[in-house]
Amino acid sequence: MQRIQISDLDKIKDETLKSQHLSEKGPLRAKVTVHMGTCGISAGADKIWDTAQELVDQRNMRDILLTKSGCVGYCCHEPMITVETAGLPPVKYGDLKPKDVKKIFEDHILEGTIVEANRIADDLPFFTKQVQFVCKNRGLIDPEKIDEYIAQDGYKTLAKVLTEMTPDEVINTVKTSALRGRGGGGFPAGVKWETCRHAGEERNEERYVICNADEGDPGAFMDRSIIESDPHSVIEGMAIGAYAIGSRQGYIYIRKEYPVAVEKMDAALLQAKEYGLLGENILGTDFSFDIEIHRGAGALVCGESTALMASLEGRAGIPRAKYIHTVEYGLWNKPSCLNNVETWANVSLIMNNGVDKFTSIGTGDVSKNPWGGSKGTKVFSLTGNVNNTGLIEVPMGITLREIIYDIGGGIPGGKKFKTVQTGGPSGGFLPEKFLDLPVDFDSLDEAGSMMGSGGMIVGDEETCMVDMAKYFISFLQEESCGKCIPCREGLRCMLSILENICRGEGQEGDIEALKDLSRVMKQSSLCALGQSAPNPVLTSLQYYQEEYEKHIYEKKCPAGVCTALYEMDIDPELCTGCMVCARNCPVGAISGEKQKPHKIDRDKCIKCNVCYTLCKFNAVKKV
Repeated sequence: MQRIQISDLDKIKDETLKSQHLSEKGPLRAKVTVHMGTCGISAGADKIWDTAQELVDQRNMRDILLTKSGCVGYCCHEPMITVETAGLPPVKYGDLKPKDVKKIFEDHILEGTIVEANRIADDLPFFTKQVQFVCKNRGLIDPEKIDEYIAQDGYKTLAKVLTEMTPDEVINTVKTSALRGRGGGGFPAGVKWETCRHAGEERNEERYVICNADEGDPGAFMDRSIIESDPHSVIEGMAIGAYAIGSRQGYIYIRKEYPVAVEKMDAALLQAKEYGLLGENILGTDFSFDIEIHRGAGALVCGESTALMASLEGRAGIPRAKYIHTVEYGLWNKPSCLNNVETWANVSLIMNNGVDKFTSIGTGDVSKNPWGGSKGTKVFSLTGNVNNTGLIEVPMGITLREIIYDIGGGIPGGKKFKTVQTGGPSGGFLPEKFLDLPVDFDSLDEAGSMMGSGGMIVGDEETCMVDMAKYFISFLQEESCGKCIPCREGLRCMLSILENICRGEGQEGDIEALKDLSRVMKQSSLCALGQSAPNPVLTSLQYYQEEYEKHIYEKKCPAGVCTALYEMDIDPELCTGCMVCARNCPVGAISGEKQKPHKIDRDKCIKCNVCYTLCKFNAVKKV
């Protein structure tokens, strides 16, 4: 590779598109893309790739282009591939095993017959209800090939910004778009950029651009997936931001538990530097900017801006008081502009497509106030008790019902929806009455939850709200840095109360104690982790207090989750004596003859729920 000029971008685009053009006359007749994000690899995408590579080599299929890309978002159906043949629309295949790949090659690629058994239709609500903005390149490009990003007009926006716009014009464009930070705070990015630039100019100091990719929330994988699919969109956004605020150095803070994302970003940075898209005199201009990766050790608190910057400096990741703003005194006490992965990925798209297109999506009126609404799209990781788990990008203002029932396909097994938790471990639980709530910053805040970085966990009728609150408080207690007493001791006391309630040791006054602890923590914790940590408890009490009361006063867990509060039993009227439960019980607690009702010895039973899960006749009960 060699350094390129602005005029080279169109040449690279044309050459790349030409090299991948499919034609029945050749040289390429078909393209097979194996989706190899973390979700795909964990499901066996490596074996799918090896099988496809073996088939191409064995049959000397030189007219077949075999390539890799990131996840397309339909994670529950990984491993997946996409097959494109000349003259026909692309076809996605999912839930694959190596033998399925052989059939797809024989039937679809060689004979032109689509294999319906593994086909995933493009007209499913999972796809049609989404708006691909930030994720427009997912599944389309190889994240380790910069030419493929350039072929999708990548870095063209950076070239336009560097040659046609002043830094102030860039900042004003971002301010007018009302792009709000997608990392949880929802602070207008343009306002942050402007403040950072002014602080640097006033003190004539170096400024830093930082990407927060330290995604530590349970069930969250938005930033990871964006980097694995389209790392150059983040790099380009950071470069534009650096030009706007006057920075020469950027950092990407990413947790070490994301090896695939780190690998993709490492490769992308190396290629960008080889092409001269990072470094000195980018694209032949007088603008110079470079980016380094810093690997975090996995502490949730390092997602907080001041803790992250402390970690970047080589110190312990501990937050400081927020009245000292990082845009004025951040990394090494210099003005620093920090946004998360999704926010940076939005930047080049806004600059390229125009403010009007971005603000046409979403809620509220931002014409006079960037806090006046929620514009653009939001990427969510949809997980929990929902049929279609995966990564989705939806317009701001879509309802929870549309996400859970249309995109998500509803609750598995026809069970009843009970709750949805948004905003990560510090978010809140929302009941059924909020299913038609528009998903935006302000609506979620008013309901007691938050947008957060984009985690969304669905719970069904068998979800215990006390147990869920305990889980998140336990997680937060482990992740608290311990610097301030309200967070450190408040979470410890809160967890102790919740554990007692789940063990059947709850008592009068526990609910009031939880509320009092929550109030103190929200008012006096040092950083947002402690201030928002009580949200799971407060919202579960606000909307599901009767469940707490049953645990405390009746010593019952309505959902049958807290093992101390139920016993296993077999209904003799429903038991057919099929012997499945008896054969699979790990402790031999089930006895009975074939085709006769069985019994459970409660003294032996460890409540592992194996019998409950395996019984096809609903004969096993929790009482």
